[in-house]
Amino acid sequence: MKKQIVLPKHTAILEQMGENIKLARKRRKLTAIQVAERAGIARSTLYLVEKGDSSVAMGTYFNVLRVLGLQNDFLKLASDDELGRKLQDLDLL
Repeated sequence: MKKQIVLPKHTAILEQMGENIKLARKRRKLTAIQVAERAGIARSTLYLVEKGDSSVAMGTYFNVLRVLGLQNDFLKLASDDELGRKLQDLDLL
């Protein structure tokens, strides 16, 4: 599999997402081992998720969010596509 290249200025977004996931886990008083086991992943993979690593599959992020009860957050991805709607509206003219 080809490694995904994420520009440094965008890496910060992934890192913030990982931190948010880690904070959500801690608020629920779940250990990393508990979340990893429930998500069906290795503890080391959860560590990468909580770091916002771009090499981790999207499905893994989803399973971690599912364990935390945050799976519906995936529906927020690209849901507010303001630019896309504007481009679509321009085509209608």
